[in-house]
Amino acid sequence: MTEFSLVLILLAVIAIFKGVRIVPQGEEWVVERLGKFAGVLSPGLHVINPVFSRVSYKVTTKDIILDVPEQEVITRDNAVILANAVAFIKVSNIERAVYGIENFREAMRNMVQTSLRSIIGGMDLNQALTSRDRIKAELKAAIADEALDWGLTVKSVEIQDIKPSHNMQEAMERQAAAERERVAVVTEAEGAKQALILDAEARLEAARKDAEAQMVAANASAQSIKFITEAVKENNASAMFLLGDRYITALQKMSSSENSKIVVMPGDLISAVKNLVGSK
Repeated sequence: MTEFSLVLILLAVIAIFKGVRIVPQGEEWVVERLGKFAGVLSPGLHVINPVFSRVSYKVTTKDIILDVPEQEVITRDNAVILANAVAFIKVSNIERAVYGIENFREAMRNMVQTSLRSIIGGMDLNQALTSRDRIKAELKAAIADEALDWGLTVKSVEIQDIKPSHNMQEAMERQAAAERERVAVVTEAEGAKQALILDAEARLEAARKDAEAQMVAANASAQSIKFITEAVKENNASAMFLLGDRYITALQKMSSSENSKIVVMPGDLISAVKNLVGSK
């Protein structure tokens, strides 16, 4: 075997070694011929022209996880919050993903960061902290069209964490403490007010009941006087007996009192009673 033959065999081996390509599952390779896009190699065994063609890019066809780092975002009411996200994308058009953008991973990461700042910047602090689903939906819609132009499909976007900054947390804690103190003061004042109202209502009701009792007593006395007056008109003896009895009872009480030393009694008790009732 001549040296020329050995050289040919060696070149053939090198050509076969460079021309035969085995693409693993989960990847697709981009082949360029003379610097121009020539095609895509799917998983399996392939043979390419080792002289004019070469594998330029190896692209994964599996879902790609893009971790978007934490960043400071200013809300509409000038509150500073920290937010980070994670995006799940998939290469749907390899030619666009390779030639449409220089680095589609970095481009998508920056796109998510920019869109996240824009969406949260249009919300108040309370809205931003309680609207994860809304932020996620708007974020996916904001990056989906641009990703499609780059040959990418946005499968999902998740908000990993969204929270106030350290300074904002301290300010919110002070605000919450002040609000709790205000509620306590208002509650105490409202309780005192209700107590005063209830006390006033109780005193008013007591006064009303007392007035009603006095009115009932007055009516009863008036009726008694009326009955006595009518009885006196018909029979003075009854009135004389009643007044005499009351008079004697009063004198007994006066005589039994420790402060009473002398009890004066009229000499003519019958005449005194007659004078009281106006009898002649």
